[in-house]
Amino acid sequence: MTVHPPVTGHCDELRDALGAFRSSARITERWGEQLAATLTRGGRLLAAGNGGSAAQAQHLTAELVGRYRDDRPAFSAIALHADTSSTTAIANDYGVDAVFARQVRAHGRPGDVLVLLSTSGASANLLSAADTARAAGLRVWAMTGPAPNPLMAGSDESLCVEAPSAATVQELHLVAVHMLCEAFDAALDGGNGRGGPAGRVVT
Repeated sequence: MTVHPPVTGHCDELRDALGAFRSSARITERWGEQLAATLTRGGRLLAAGNGGSAAQAQHLTAELVGRYRDDRPAFSAIALHADTSSTTAIANDYGVDAVFARQVRAHGRPGDVLVLLSTSGASANLLSAADTARAAGLRVWAMTGPAPNPLMAGSDESLCVEAPSAATVQELHLVAVHMLCEAFDAALDGGNGRGGPAGRVVT
């Protein structure tokens, strides 16, 4: 493993990891196409993470409810950690491991998509959410740190970032979020879905 100097070495670490990460474009392109098909049919995206990964999950939902680059219809996307009253009540009554799983039961429907972000791929509350979602008929996608990890194994598909630090993993998760949004918008354009009726995206 390459040892980088402090501070500026972080840029070098990110550069090295980004080179290998570029091959992930095919995953985010496929996810964007599938997500466009799901959301234009009235489906929903649920997303969750802990700490910095929660911020990344909320970034993704904001781009879908709002917009990424150009104006387009709003789509249903919920960051499960953002409802502090629900998360704290569930944690208090059922335990921290249930904070996302219970919300998946409440908001998820068969055919919806759950995106889970974790640098470790080992967070118990995300693993519980993945199990709950798959049992309920949702499609589960995971963005994690290096493979193998439990969340990768518990998801339908995963994008695993090979990087030596959690900070660099999170930075590349943000790149993946933007790539997913690019692919989503491109799929809408391809299916005339940017301003037209739902259900016109072709995958």
